[in-house]
Amino acid sequence: MKTIQFREAICEAMSEEMRRDESVYLMGEEVAEYNGAYKASKGMLDEFGAKRVIDTPIAELGFAGIAIGSTMTGNRPIVEYMTFNFSLVGIDQIINNAAKIRQMSGGQFNCPIVFRGPTASAGQLAATHSQAFENWFANTPGLKVVVPSNPYDAKGLLKSAIRDNDPVIFMESEQMYGDKGEVPEGEYTIPLGVADIKREGTDVTIVSFGKIIKEAYIAADQLAEEGISCEIIDLRTVRPMDRKAILESVKKTNRLVVLEEAWPFGNVATEITYLVQSEAFDYLDAPVVKINTADTPAPYSPVLLAEWLPDHKDVIKAVKKVMYK
Repeated sequence: MKTIQFREAICEAMSEEMRRDESVYLMGEEVAEYNGAYKASKGMLDEFGAKRVIDTPIAELGFAGIAIGSTMTGNRPIVEYMTFNFSLVGIDQIINNAAKIRQMSGGQFNCPIVFRGPTASAGQLAATHSQAFENWFANTPGLKVVVPSNPYDAKGLLKSAIRDNDPVIFMESEQMYGDKGEVPEGEYTIPLGVADIKREGTDVTIVSFGKIIKEAYIAADQLAEEGISCEIIDLRTVRPMDRKAILESVKKTNRLVVLEEAWPFGNVATEITYLVQSEAFDYLDAPVVKINTADTPAPYSPVLLAEWLPDHKDVIKAVKKVMYK
């Protein structure tokens, strides 16, 4: 094992897949000459050249369309968005073309493409740069949605995403690029659609994904001091969702808290809540509690942002609520 940063895990995954398959290429704003806005493509231009590591204009709709079209001629593009907030400019291409090519061509064309970049808030970036769109994309048939929370998962999942024959939305975080973690020295992949139990527990299940799961770890440590045992499930892939892992855990603990950095209406936590009440209702000893951001655009003020964003204190409060403590 070796210890690397999240950004290095992303870079390694892309580089290894580009060495493995000449049809894979990277395009996006500042991915080449600047080594990536977050240095996640450092050194790739030097190794692969300007034909496979391509700087684009600030034109997300345009380069998304070019990349999607190129899949129909045998390529496997990786499109980097500087932030998924900017993907809204190109969302017509993602939803109406990438997600539908296979069906609308009668299976004649696959669309093996990865759209990757940071999602959700990252400090004082204000309302238009602090949005989480996992549930938007996960609502769309034809798309797979991956949200890793650590370097090991990020590298293994990204390699699988690049090899996948369907479009994959791969969502990271500006606040995780410097995170360090162990990854194997050799080749490995992690299959899409498989959750991971990050912490075994017996009293309550906490389901989360992405960077916000760190708040669940903090809460679980503090709750353990009070004798409450939390099981933490990292979804890793939002769509397809590992329904079995969630249900098996809830049947063991009989309680569920879902932590998600997203607006509260119609999100991933809502889907999980429906899943559990429809397929494990008789196992529940308490109503499901979901924790989300406030139902407003993200504020710029650091004081208001701290109130808007869920934290470990919210998790502790929710766990104690389902424990009737």
